[in-house]
Amino acid sequence: MAGYVGDVAIAYDRDLGHVLFEHYAIDIARRATERSVHSVLEIAAGTGIVTRQLRNVLPKDALLSAIDISDSMMDVARAKFLPHEQVTFQIADATALPFDDEAFDVVVCQFGVMFFDKEAAFREAYRTLKCGGRYLFSVWDSRRYNPFASLTFEVLKQFFPSNPPRFLEDPVSSFEIDPVKETLICSGFERMIISVQKREYDILDVPAFARGLVFSPVIEEIRERGGVEPEKIVEALAEALTREYGSNPTRYPMQAILFEAEKP
Repeated sequence: MAGYVGDVAIAYDRDLGHVLFEHYAIDIARRATERSVHSVLEIAAGTGIVTRQLRNVLPKDALLSAIDISDSMMDVARAKFLPHEQVTFQIADATALPFDDEAFDVVVCQFGVMFFDKEAAFREAYRTLKCGGRYLFSVWDSRRYNPFASLTFEVLKQFFPSNPPRFLEDPVSSFEIDPVKETLICSGFERMIISVQKREYDILDVPAFARGLVFSPVIEEIRERGGVEPEKIVEALAEALTREYGSNPTRYPMQAILFEAEKP
């Protein structure tokens, strides 16, 4: 998840977190703890949105490890926890996990697998899970169902018609279910449940949400191209969101796909 550094991590958490991630985080944390668990690993934990929800529902004596490749994201996540809460944060790569075999009851990854090699990451998740352990992860459905990608891209094309920034295509790049399912099977997983999760969120501060999208890693591409003030793009995106999805509030739709699999 290169690019999630410095102020980008703060904007991601503050302006996008409650709209795009928090309600999915509550759901995946609930599912992850439906059975008795004592050790949980969260991969691509980012700013700790899922981490916080997991810690809220896990038993007090359960151990929770959270990894990410961005120290800036982890800094934001660490600030959400008190010293006595049993959460271990570590900079680590999902494709080369620094943990022993069969170390965890559950491995969770929300909106992360789109950014790394799935074959290697799934093998590592399988290796570190105990027998009977579960792997839960979510991906965004296609840009058709997720205007944070499609609408932002259309607005960016207005400012950069010949070479629009393309970072937001990455998050919506893993919507094809069968290839992901086949990779899970080849990694050894069984007993899969795959569900499409459609949501709607009332955005009360549209400019803040638009700013979070523009000041995501997209901002690096905008600055590389030059010639456009980023706040002008924020303004145009906020107007497009309001025009498309109304105002007071803006009823914003999104759609994710959740995979649940088990190590036999």
